[in-house]
Amino acid sequence: MAQRILVVDDEKHIVQLVKLYLGNEGYQVEVAYNGREALDKARQLRPDLIVLDLMLPETSGLEVCRQLRQESDVPIIMLTARDEAEDRVAGLELGADDYVTKPFNPRELAARVKAVLRRTAGLGATQRVLEVGDVRIDPDRHEVTVGGRRVDLRPKEFELLSVLARRPGVVFPRERLCQLVWGPDFFGDQRTVDVHITWLRDKLRGATARIETVWGVGYKLVETASSPREASAN
Repeated sequence: MAQRILVVDDEKHIVQLVKLYLGNEGYQVEVAYNGREALDKARQLRPDLIVLDLMLPETSGLEVCRQLRQESDVPIIMLTARDEAEDRVAGLELGADDYVTKPFNPRELAARVKAVLRRTAGLGATQRVLEVGDVRIDPDRHEVTVGGRRVDLRPKEFELLSVLARRPGVVFPRERLCQLVWGPDFFGDQRTVDVHITWLRDKLRGATARIETVWGVGYKLVETASSPREASAN
């Protein structure tokens, strides 16, 4: 059975061009022209890969990517008209697998699609489970356990911990965490992140992973040799 690709872009001539080239490569191509339609079709069709434009009406490409990453590991190639490192980094931090900058050669895009599918082939449901120390995050079940003990988290706490756990040891600035968890259009106080970090630390007490503050920069999730409780007992 042909692999199914969902192409999302509000420029119809680009969609048709990409559809033509990917169709010639033997892929079954579905299309969407805005972010809301993209989310609906991704959930309904369960494509093998999504080619996703950054600038979309209804819902932005970054927000589409963020929501999909909470639900699945479907490979995503971002399209962007902006040749700026910040846009590429934002997409990659949200979980995109690759990016292509407009204007692009459709043959190059087809090659990228083939490469990403080859690289992600065989990844099963176990790949979606995140583990740092004895902290285990299961996005499919929306469950977090610490040493096998279930921990109940609020939705934003769960998203925040998931973002940190996807790249353990990497420091995330507060403003980036706001964008990744609360969305690119969040205009609230960045201290919201600090409050949620405090809640998470309390709920992860005793775990062999902890959230560290990098003063003046942000936060990171790191694995420790032993839980604080074990360390104090030695």
